[in-house]
Amino acid sequence: MNQLSEFIGAKVEAQRAYFGSGATLSREFRVRQLRKLKEALAVWEKPLCEALWKDLHKSYEEAVMTELSIVRGEIDNHLRHLRRWMRDEHPSSPIKMFPSRTRITTEPLGTALIISPWNYPVQLLLNPLVGAISAGCTAVLKTSPSVPHTSQILIQMIGCTFEEQYITALGGHRDINTALLEQHFDLIFFTGSPSLGRVVMESAAKNLTPVVLELGGKSPCIVDKEANVEIAAKRIAWGKTINAGQTCIAPDYLLIHSSQKEKFVKAFKEALRTLHGENPAESKHFGRIVSDKAFERLLGYLKEGKTLIGGESDASVRYIAPTLLEVDDLNVKVMQEEIFGPILPLLTFENRDEVVEFVTERPHPLALYYFGDGRKAEQILRRAISGGACINDTIMHIANDRAPFGGVGASGMGRYHGKESFLAFSHRRTIVSTPRCIDLPLRYMPYKLFGLIKRLL
Repeated sequence: MNQLSEFIGAKVEAQRAYFGSGATLSREFRVRQLRKLKEALAVWEKPLCEALWKDLHKSYEEAVMTELSIVRGEIDNHLRHLRRWMRDEHPSSPIKMFPSRTRITTEPLGTALIISPWNYPVQLLLNPLVGAISAGCTAVLKTSPSVPHTSQILIQMIGCTFEEQYITALGGHRDINTALLEQHFDLIFFTGSPSLGRVVMESAAKNLTPVVLELGGKSPCIVDKEANVEIAAKRIAWGKTINAGQTCIAPDYLLIHSSQKEKFVKAFKEALRTLHGENPAESKHFGRIVSDKAFERLLGYLKEGKTLIGGESDASVRYIAPTLLEVDDLNVKVMQEEIFGPILPLLTFENRDEVVEFVTERPHPLALYYFGDGRKAEQILRRAISGGACINDTIMHIANDRAPFGGVGASGMGRYHGKESFLAFSHRRTIVSTPRCIDLPLRYMPYKLFGLIKRLL
């Protein structure tokens, strides 16, 4: 074992010992820690927002809306309902179990590893942490090296807020990830790309560690012939340009009824102008691409179709304009890979059966967006599986901290937000209590009166 593995192993063992002491189990302790996290968000709001601007050109307003406020809402939800979530359940027992009684307890899994991505580095690190705290777990957090300023502030914030043997945050690159994944955790919560999700799952399998994988994929956006094109264009433009399209649930490609195409292109151009001005490069609300490698990858996509809107770029600041790209070849990379940028490929269709076939023959996406008649939307949603969905909107299904969020199939497994976060880090244990004063002979060999027993089974 090398020094790094020993260093990481010591931190994990310290957390295991702390969890084993029972310190995290009481509701009072969990509530206290949730409140400490909420207070820390208020204290560290300014440096967090400044760091997000440096790393991603994320404006203060967008940082609060898409990062900090979501975590605060999650904390408030847990504080409001934790007592009820922790309460034992008492399901009825069938007569064959008489005189036994059954209860279900919800217990923490133990020590968790939470690995976050770079695109929403605050929200996607701290939202799972809320679940770990409310469930009564200890947690090791791994920040993303792709956003160094934000990672540094998060590590400082966690270090100033919690004892290291309870919650600790680590930075670093893949060597740290490798050392962490060599350890035996009781749960791994990973948010990131499907390719890295496979690595995490393979490592977890060695110790039979349960995983929650929040991945991504190519989320379709469908604009039907009955859609309100102006509303659709505005909401799609908003969903696609938040964080410069670097959002796991951003509309990844557009399927539009051929009768709406020309009208939509005009409306989309106007929506972009309304949101970001005549020149998005000058908008404080339009982000930048996270790295040179990602920038070059996105530039390559621009060559694979006809640019209808946008297409401008500036390598010196990693700027790519919001771009509507018409494609006619489904084999090009922009239609095969998750885009994760402000480029929206456009394809036309003539009937909804085409749409269903197109979506369902591909891996299940993390999100599906439909603009049009509500009844027709339900017909498509029943046939096309996705992690989540919006009808006549984009992105907003992630905003409800009372509803589960997660992927399905290639876009992930497990879910969180609200009670689902509490359950994700918990084990529900069934306990049967049988009194000593009554001991019915019916269940014992040699099974006398089996005819009666059979009717009870």
